[in-house]
Amino acid sequence: MGFEMRREEVLDADSLRAMLDEQPGRAAQAIVAAAGQNVVEAQALLGQILLDGRGIAQDQPLALRWFAIAADAGHLMARNMLGRCHEHGWGCTADAQEAAVHYRLAAAAGLDWGLYNYANLLSTGRGVAQDQELALACYRKAANLGHAKSMNLYGRYLEQGLACKANPAEAFDWYERSAEAGDFRGQFSHASVLASKGQVDLALAWFEEALRIGNANFLRVSGPQLESAGDPRIKVLAVRYQARLLELGGSLA
Repeated sequence: MGFEMRREEVLDADSLRAMLDEQPGRAAQAIVAAAGQNVVEAQALLGQILLDGRGIAQDQPLALRWFAIAADAGHLMARNMLGRCHEHGWGCTADAQEAAVHYRLAAAAGLDWGLYNYANLLSTGRGVAQDQELALACYRKAANLGHAKSMNLYGRYLEQGLACKANPAEAFDWYERSAEAGDFRGQFSHASVLASKGQVDLALAWFEEALRIGNANFLRVSGPQLESAGDPRIKVLAVRYQARLLELGGSLA
C-alpha cells in the first residue's frame, strides 16, 4: 500500500519540515507523495532529502533532477540548489560556469542565497569573469536582506576597501550584525575586532561561539590566527580550535 496524505496536508511545507526532524522516514514518504502531486515546494524538498540522504536513500543524480523540476516551476531555492550541485559536482560533473547560470537567475530574482553564491563566484572568478564591484553589490543586497554570511563578507569588503572606499566603522557594524545573526565567520570577525579594541572578555565569548558552531574548514584556517594573539587567553583557544577540528574529522595540514 502506498503512502497517502490529504491534499491540504501535502501543501503544508512547514509541517513536512517539522516532520523531517521527528519522523524522517514518514516525512520522506509524504514528500514523495506531494512531489508526485506536483506540489513544487515538496519537489524542492525531495531534492534536498535525496541530496542529504535524510529519511530516504541518498541519490544525488535524482536530487539534481528534482531540483531541476522545481526550479523550472519557479522555485528559487531549487534554482540555487541546482547551482550548488553543478558547482560541487553533486549528481553531475562539477561545472562552475553552469553553476553561475543558476546562481545568476536566483540572484536576479532577489534570492539572498543566490546573491551570496553568485557573489562568491564573481569574487574569485570561478565560472565567470572576476568582478569585485558586482560581487560587492550582490553581497550588499543579500546583507540588507538579512543574509548572515553576506553581512560578514560585505563587512570584509568595507574593511579592506575592496571595490569601494574603506569604511572600518561600517564594516565592524556589519560584523556585529553577522555575528548576532548566527554566522560563525561573522562571529570570528566580530571577536577579532573586539580583541583589537581591548574588549577581550566580549571577544572570548564570540570566539567560543564560533568554535561551537564552526565547520572544519573554518577551524583549520582560524585556529592558527589565534596563535598570534597578544592576549594569552585568546592564544589558548587556538589549541581548542585544533582539537575541535580533529573531532570533526578534519586535518591540521
